[in-house]
Amino acid sequence: MELDRTENDRKWQVSRRKFMELAAGTGAIAGLSTLLPGSILDVFPNEDTTSSVDGTPQDSQRVRQWMMIIDQRYCDGCQSQGTPPQCTQACNDGHFIPEPMEWIEVYEHELSKERELTGIGASMPTEGSNFFPTPCQQCQNAPCVAVCPVGATWTTPEGVTLIDQDRCIGCRLCMVACPYERRFFTWGDPSIPSEADLVERSAEHQVPLKKGTVAKCDFCPELARAGRLPFCAQACPQNAIYYGDFEEDLATNGVDVVKISEFLAHNSATRLKEELGTRPRVYYIPGHGELAGRDPLTHGRLPVTWIGDDDPTTKTWRRDGK
Repeated sequence: MELDRTENDRKWQVSRRKFMELAAGTGAIAGLSTLLPGSILDVFPNEDTTSSVDGTPQDSQRVRQWMMIIDQRYCDGCQSQGTPPQCTQACNDGHFIPEPMEWIEVYEHELSKERELTGIGASMPTEGSNFFPTPCQQCQNAPCVAVCPVGATWTTPEGVTLIDQDRCIGCRLCMVACPYERRFFTWGDPSIPSEADLVERSAEHQVPLKKGTVAKCDFCPELARAGRLPFCAQACPQNAIYYGDFEEDLATNGVDVVKISEFLAHNSATRLKEELGTRPRVYYIPGHGELAGRDPLTHGRLPVTWIGDDDPTTKTWRRDGK
């Protein structure tokens, strides 16, 4: 049965009072008075110390375990906006990504084929399509990490898989190993705007990109540290992308706060290619944009743009390097 937004909010949106109860139960937040839209510092405060029973400060042992939930019931590929997928566009712009990379690519799938492959149940239409925003799946058992011969890609204690471009030798074994095709090779000298020169390249923020190395979605850890959601979640007009912490069992899309374990269980959440044992940290709630008012028979998404597309003086980088 199709749920409208009111019923969904009634069941799954965590009200301010309920959120305070959850926070008190998990020790997530003490004395929270407001939740700022788009800010995650109030949901996941960066506390360096905690207090013991007698009030004496002591080092915190809590390590964040970042994850993402994409609610496809609200994702309409930005058809209602008349724009390219804004999650992809914001990622492109925020990371100065060159053409043709799309670190979070929005695929359009035929529902009949998806039902056959995933067995998502009779609640989905038999005709039409839905959209799959697909970032790096941030696998807990990442094949890319296992095959890198120089240790250029690794998983942090917070569960985020990163790439050190200064160590990467461009062998592309990680690209072969990734079952989600979420890694990209910089075949030539990409068009990089002058603003990128002000960014110090690191494994957390791969700007500017280097020719002959691999790049990918990094889950925006520098934004999380600053109390912001990833670019994709900030830009989603339907608030379909949640960023969360398994340790706190809480996630937010910048507007609503949900308890991860309940939200996933009660909405039949799935992960891509679970049978491979990669244990992705990105979860999907099946849908076809119905809670955003989308007709599944409305096909197509608009193409995204890249830095330099509107600048005739900028040479566009492509796979052939020309």
